[in-house]
Amino acid sequence: MIVAPVGLSSAVAAATSVPDRAPGTVELGVAEWEALWTSVLLRSVDPAGRIDFDALTKDHADLDRVVAFVAAVDPLSQPQRFPDRSSRLAFYINAYNALAMYGMVDAGVPQSLGGLRRFRFFYLHKFVVGGQSISLYDFENAVIRPLGEERVHFALNCMVVGCPQLPRAAFSADALDRELDAAARSFIQEERNARIDPARHEVWLSAIFDFYTSDFLNRAPSLIAYVNRYRAEPIPSDFKVHFFHYDWTVNARGRVGAP
Repeated sequence: MIVAPVGLSSAVAAATSVPDRAPGTVELGVAEWEALWTSVLLRSVDPAGRIDFDALTKDHADLDRVVAFVAAVDPLSQPQRFPDRSSRLAFYINAYNALAMYGMVDAGVPQSLGGLRRFRFFYLHKFVVGGQSISLYDFENAVIRPLGEERVHFALNCMVVGCPQLPRAAFSADALDRELDAAARSFIQEERNARIDPARHEVWLSAIFDFYTSDFLNRAPSLIAYVNRYRAEPIPSDFKVHFFHYDWTVNARGRVGAP
């Protein structure tokens, strides 16, 4: 959860990002739109989840088409295209990730989302979803989280290093439960997101577990109990929980310090 800085002047203007609509974009079926988003991911994301923003900055025509579809179509404006919860949730996850990628390109690909830049990116920068203007913060917290699926926090990606690894394929309604389980397992198995210190009886978790503690506790009696669902070796329940600092460095392929 991104907390707004207190006392920031309301005079800062919001910007709305909407690409020009390419011919035939709205006529795409949801499966065709997912395939288009997958093609963007395959070209732009490497196996480690890093994004080739240099290439995207030079050519983002397909990303523009993905975002233009989101601007015109969503489960509220065209519910017949999204007949069940899984289809709605898969759309929202894909849409959020595409909007974040587009927003990063639109912002000139900063090195990080530190300080006021984070506030602008999540709160002031507006996108269009199904004909309605919305920020990434409100899209996540007013639209996606109320669906009650805590595993989205292992799938939503705002394009920074601290996020879960960005997949190279769109999420799909038919396989969503399996895909979210795989995303949760992969995230928790990374030492950067869950590291045990047996000598100190401590466990260090990603700040995502701090940001969204209430969502995880709706599914388990404690954060350790939740994390243990996806671990081969369970963490003792009496270990003290600490949280890593979140890394807001933009996850660009050529960033300094990238492996």
